[in-house]
Amino acid sequence: MLGVRDVSTNIRSYRDLVVWQKAVELAVRCHQAARRLPRDEMYGLSLQIRRSAVSVSANIAEGHGRDHLGDYLHHLSIATGSLMELETHLAIASRLSYLKPNEIESILVLSGEVSRMLSGLTSKLKLKTKHRSAQT
Repeated sequence: MLGVRDVSTNIRSYRDLVVWQKAVELAVRCHQAARRLPRDEMYGLSLQIRRSAVSVSANIAEGHGRDHLGDYLHHLSIATGSLMELETHLAIASRLSYLKPNEIESILVLSGEVSRMLSGLTSKLKLKTKHRSAQT
């Protein structure tokens, strides 16, 4: 389901990764939500929400395009960090009552899905790294 380019023959591009697809959907939803924040947050919280949301899918794609497995893992780690940053920005927006609770909850549910998928992909890649090390 998550796929790694040379673990699964179905994965030819980062666009084939379900985790990347869900991360893009997360970014779209966050951009839509950020538009509803007060105008004076345009260069503050709104911008931070949009940037951290985009960073998740961008780092998944960039890592997948790297030649070394360690680089891929590094970028997945950055994507996970950006996801945690996004959740923090959403918590602040919630406490400031900028967004409706059900809107934030639906974004957090999707964020949780992306988080679990990133964790699964990272675990599979780490196993692959261990397997390679054991062969040498």
